[in-house]
Amino acid sequence: MAKLAFLGLGVMGYPMAGHLQAAGHDVTVYNRTGTKAEKWVAEHGGAMGATPAAAAAGADMVMACVGNDDDLRAVCTGPDGAFGAMQSGAIFIDHTTVSAAVTRELHDAAAALGLGYVDAPISGGQAGAENAALSVMCGGAEDTYAKAEAIIAAYAKMCRRIGESGAGQMTKMCNQIAIAGVVQGLSEALHFAQKAGLDGRAVVEVISQGAAGSWQMLNRYETMLDDHFDHGFAVDWMRKDLGICLNTANENGASLPVTALVDQFYKDVQKLGGGRWDTSSLLKRLQALD
Repeated sequence: MAKLAFLGLGVMGYPMAGHLQAAGHDVTVYNRTGTKAEKWVAEHGGAMGATPAAAAAGADMVMACVGNDDDLRAVCTGPDGAFGAMQSGAIFIDHTTVSAAVTRELHDAAAALGLGYVDAPISGGQAGAENAALSVMCGGAEDTYAKAEAIIAAYAKMCRRIGESGAGQMTKMCNQIAIAGVVQGLSEALHFAQKAGLDGRAVVEVISQGAAGSWQMLNRYETMLDDHFDHGFAVDWMRKDLGICLNTANENGASLPVTALVDQFYKDVQKLGGGRWDTSSLLKRLQALD
């Protein structure tokens, strides 16, 4: 079993680190709010570090799942950052959704220190993290990925290397682009059904078995119809991710008209006070227009 560190115990990182400890690894955790790390240790065992460096010292691999580019830089190369305490040959695995630019920057910084680096953003939401059923899309050197894959398996149902450094983050952008359009389409379909006086559940039972079916439909339609929007990935986080997608598209020339439109719809949801609602809350925006 490996000696591991996990940096960031949010709704995703907390259960992911738990799966690593349950798999028999020796896990030390770090969280900016120390009480969360104390709670994790009380629940799962393992140990906690007061800083990213303290958690990472002596680890074979260090995982991170934090908020954004600046948060990731801070835990990697900031004061008391993990890179300064990691031993040569250790591997840093980043599960945060960040820009490909910061990924390449930190990959190069890691390489200069003799460290491996894998960008490994995740999809599957809070439920996927809790049930060890995440999809993990990775970028990095083949030999580094091969070592990381066996550890990631503790919380993944799918893990695949897509290409060199940054490829994982680019793939996560594809994931978010695809989700944005699907959730808007589902919201419009449910809103239309409501306006037409149809039983939304009966409608979905039929159309989900045909070409309209999707993960979002099967897993979110009931909570959407029940006006419950506290299931997983928040609108604030989605807007952060879509901003990365749109900025990258400006750089590589991709055309993302639907993504740009849905991003503005999520902005409307934020104005309704729904920044912490989950991404299926696009339905609330349509209802607010009535």
